[in-house]
Amino acid sequence: MNQLVLLAAGSGSRMNGTMADKTLAPLAGQPVFLHSLQKFARSGTVQQAVITCRDEDQQAAIEASIHPEIRESIGITCTPGGATRQQSVLAALETLPPGTGLVFVHDAARPLVSVESIQALHQAAQDDGAAALARPVSDTIKRLPPGAGPRKAQLEDLQRDRLWAMETPQAFQYADLLQAYQFVEAENRIVTDDAAAISALGKPVTLVPNPHPNPKLTTPGDLACIEHLLLSH
Repeated sequence: MNQLVLLAAGSGSRMNGTMADKTLAPLAGQPVFLHSLQKFARSGTVQQAVITCRDEDQQAAIEASIHPEIRESIGITCTPGGATRQQSVLAALETLPPGTGLVFVHDAARPLVSVESIQALHQAAQDDGAAALARPVSDTIKRLPPGAGPRKAQLEDLQRDRLWAMETPQAFQYADLLQAYQFVEAENRIVTDDAAAISALGKPVTLVPNPHPNPKLTTPGDLACIEHLLLSH
């Protein structure tokens, strides 16, 4: 059985108080998180989903928003998240049954993920055991020296052809991902995506190029841009 971990417990601190909860913000007539959940239900890649929630009020609002037809497609449970993304993922992983096969981890704040991308990721994870949606970097990227600010800096050029911008969902064999998150937690390491946790164990990850827009809702201006992209496709 494959599982989805849908992360909705984030604080949304970079929204600057413009909305109470970005995962519940209305987007083309329904909450942000529901777009991702629908895509996974349609993809046929998961049988169960666990949604991490910030508190009981958010959990109640999320549960009330899920359409009956989605519940008929996949089983859905909610669980308390942690103070950080890393802690939320680990908390969700520890609720899953030992017989879980693949586990997909997705940020609810990426509502534009496509069914086709989810299915491509599923195939790659089946084949290779660990896979992540990503996008080759097309911009020229500079790195500042440690401790330096942007003024009068000695800039370091990075090789653009070796750089990829990581996205979600990412998918892994459940036992490997659980071990990886338990390891980084025990070592007091901080990781900002699931591929970094797997890499901490020395395991390789397959990058799956994503041809579809998949931005993350991070700042107040993002919601209008994401809605425009959603309605134009």
